[in-house]
Amino acid sequence: MPILLQVALGGAIGASLRYLSGTMILRTMGGDFPYGTMFVNILGSFLMGFLAIYLLERMDGRYTPLLMTGILGGFTTFSAYSLDALYLLERGRYVSASVYMGGSVLLAIGALILGMTIARSLT
Repeated sequence: MPILLQVALGGAIGASLRYLSGTMILRTMGGDFPYGTMFVNILGSFLMGFLAIYLLERMDGRYTPLLMTGILGGFTTFSAYSLDALYLLERGRYVSASVYMGGSVLLAIGALILGMTIARSLT
């Protein structure tokens, strides 16, 4: 199967799993806290860590596009963020890791606010 098709198929599966997980958790826990998002981000990070070792170090990586980029990318991008941050830390690049982690969160929230502000101004 071509790599792009693996990523696309995995993305569809991951996004569907995210929706189903979020819906289930919303029904169970209620909507006063983003439990669903927190769940998929933590689970996705765990799975990214597991697959990074299992697929990339123990296997030849042939399922990486489907599982890591596709399914986990569709399920949560936080897992990729966590993996990148850990790789920087493992390489002793503490300043880069701090800039990456803090900057990603703060700039993403800032971008979210900007996008919301622009959208609100159009309605």
